[in-house]
Order: sequence, then structure tokens, then C-alpha cells
Amino acid sequence: MITAQLAAWIAGTATRALPPEVAAQGRLNLLDTVAAMVSGTRLVPGRRALDYARAEAGRPECSVPGTGLLTGPMDAALAGGMCGHADETDDSHADALVHPGCAVVPAALAMAERHDRDLGALLSAVVTGYEVGLRMSFALGASRMADHYHMASQSWGGTFGATAAAAVLAGLDEAKTHMALSYAVQHAAGNRCWMRDPEHVQKAFVFGGLPASSGVRAVLMAGAGLTGVADPIEGTPGLAAAFRETSDPARAVEGLGEHWEIRRTILKKWSVGMPIQAALDSLQKAVADGGLSEADIDRIEVTLPEQRVRVVDSAMPNINLPHLLALFLVDGGVSFDSIHDHARMSDPEVRRVAARITVTPRPGAGRRDLAHLAVIAKGRRMTYAPTHVRGQPQDPMTRAEVAAKALDLLSPVVGAGRAAELVRALDGNGPVRTLRDLWCI
Repeated sequence: MITAQLAAWIAGTATRALPPEVAAQGRLNLLDTVAAMVSGTRLVPGRRALDYARAEAGRPECSVPGTGLLTGPMDAALAGGMCGHADETDDSHADALVHPGCAVVPAALAMAERHDRDLGALLSAVVTGYEVGLRMSFALGASRMADHYHMASQSWGGTFGATAAAAVLAGLDEAKTHMALSYAVQHAAGNRCWMRDPEHVQKAFVFGGLPASSGVRAVLMAGAGLTGVADPIEGTPGLAAAFRETSDPARAVEGLGEHWEIRRTILKKWSVGMPIQAALDSLQKAVADGGLSEADIDRIEVTLPEQRVRVVDSAMPNINLPHLLALFLVDGGVSFDSIHDHARMSDPEVRRVAARITVTPRPGAGRRDLAHLAVIAKGRRMTYAPTHVRGQPQDPMTRAEVAAKALDLLSPVVGAGRAAELVRALDGNGPVRTLRDLWCI
């Protein structure tokens, strides 16, 4: 059975050594996600999640990075997950249509603190969470599921990833891990109506807070001895049967331990939505290639796959493509603060420049194709049609680049000194609880 195979693989994590290249990738994703969580405490979705968690604070077992809050594991995972996806800084996986880090890492951190695990155990659990969560999204249909049923694949895949990581750190045996997956099926949820949320708050919940806390709850219930059905994924009625037109449950275990999906995740250079990464990269290159200023540019034409055109027509500044390109030209670049400044969307100068930018569907473009950009300036047309961007598997960011990004995100919250210590500490194998001294403020 599919569920039994997954349970056995998850329960075997402690006895399975990670290949060196997989461990190295896992450390990068862990660092990148912790930095996103800490920086997210300053943003509206993170602040609202923290207000909720403080009001409902349970037994002070687990911390939320970037805060002084100690609470129970479910609320720590929920708040940490929403902070982790409070914007578009966190990692993603294009084929699975999941942001794995903001679901898996907060759940793993909460359970690692609860059970006093070290960073080595945390790393192994996080990798297991990525592998299971991403495959479960494939099994449900990923983008096809999202389009056909209006479900958020990010949350559905994230729930199983969070459950897997939490089960490892809770030390569940195979039988209880099996039951944790059964309860994960009942917890899995998330609807694409988040796309109409102008403040990114419900999106942060759907992508990060909901799956992280659901995964922890499923593990706590299984650990307490609650029992359920043995075939919740592949049985009928069951999860795959509910999404019969898009699901292929065998994909949940395909290639486990043979190829590693975490190595196909994307670490973002820019703290913006993934469809905008290539457009910003291309505009930066055009400005440098042509020695251009904003005044030199007559217009900018961007084409994208049709589905992505809808995504980047957003009331959220960090997902609105014309706004971000205009902001880049007006300011001579973008920063974390300017990207998230809602007031700049009403800035007359930015709006004036944005009016010269068009975004249209590109005929024949596949869902994974990137933005193509044309800059018309000084009587010539400069065109860019990238096939990948920095941070994708074809052009990965280096450890130094990820560390530099993390320092930029961590320092405004915890201070430059503690940020540097935290980056170093996450590369070690010490107790997870000792990180509180570096990320609690």
C-alpha cells in the first residue's frame, strides 16, 4: 500500500544517511527558510499570526524565530509558517507547485525543540519532509489539481511534508507514523481563493501556517495513540479518489531515496513572486547593458504564460509585476523594504512609469516558461528570453550567496552580530534549543 510504504520510509529516516550533496542542499534550504521566518515577523501576515499565537499561547515549549514568544508546538508551527511565507522570500518547487520550506521547517523546528533534538536530526527530518511533501503534491496532480479543483497544492503538499518531518522528530515508529499520515489526510486543506487576498495574510496561512500546524497536530494525535484507517491515500473513499481526475497515488513513493526533489527546489534571489524573478533579472541586465536610466525607456513589454499573467496582476506589491519593474527604475533598484511598501503602489512617479509597462500572455508558453522582456529605449529594442534564473537548479545560488541573503533578512530583526552567529550555528549540529539565544528577541 502507498500509505504503508510512505510510513516505512519516514520511520527509517534516523537510520538513513543523507548523501553529502543532499545534506548540503538541505542546509541551504533550512538557512533560507529560517531567514524568511525571521524577516516575516516584521510583515503584516507575520505580525497578525504572532498576535493570534500570543493570545492563544499554550505550554511554553517552542520558540518562534525572530520573536520572544514561547508556546505550544501547533501554535509555534502556525505562527512560524505564516512568518515564513509572509512574503515571497521563501523557497519553491516549480513542478510540485509547493513552497515546501514554509510548511516543513516551522513544523520541524517546533518538534525539534519539544523533543530536544539536535541540528543533525533536524536536517534529516527536514529533507524527509521535503521529499514526502513534494511527492504527495505530484500524487494529487500539483498544478492540474490546483486548476481543476481550485485547491491550493501548496497547502496539500505542505501538510504531508510537515507531517513527515514532525513524525521523524517525535520519534514515531512505523505504525504510529502510518496513523499520522492517516490524520494528515483528514487535516489536508487549502483553497485557491487566497488569490483574492490583498494583504497576503490568508496566503501566508494557506502556504505556511495551515500545513505546518496541521502536520504537527497529525503527529501529536498519532503519538497519543489515536487510530484511523490504513489506506487513506490510495483507498476508496480516500484522498486520491477524491481527486480522481488528476491524481496518481503511485507518484507519492516514486523514486524515494533514489532521486531527491529537494535538489530541484528554487532559492530566490529576489523577495518577490516567482513569475517576476526573470523579469527583474532581465531588467537589471538591460539597464546595465544599455547604460539606461528610467528617462531613457519608452516602454517595456513583458510576456508570460497565461496563468502567470493572472498571478502577477495583484494588489500585493511583492507580486505585482508592473509595479516592481517601475519601482526598480524609479529607485535604481529594489530593497526588501521597498518591495513590501504598500504605499509605493500609490506613488505617482511609480504609477507613471508602470503605465509604460505591459504584461500579456505569450502564445504557446508552457506553465513553467519564464517571463520574456523587451525594453524599447534610445531608438532600439533590447529583448531577453531567459530559460532559467539565478536560484533555479540550472543556475543555483552558492552557499555564500544564500548566507548573504540570510544576513540581509536576519540583521534588521536580531542585529548583525547575532545574525552572523545564527548563520554559523545553522551549519553545525548543536541542540536546536540553543538557537533561541540567537533568534529570540
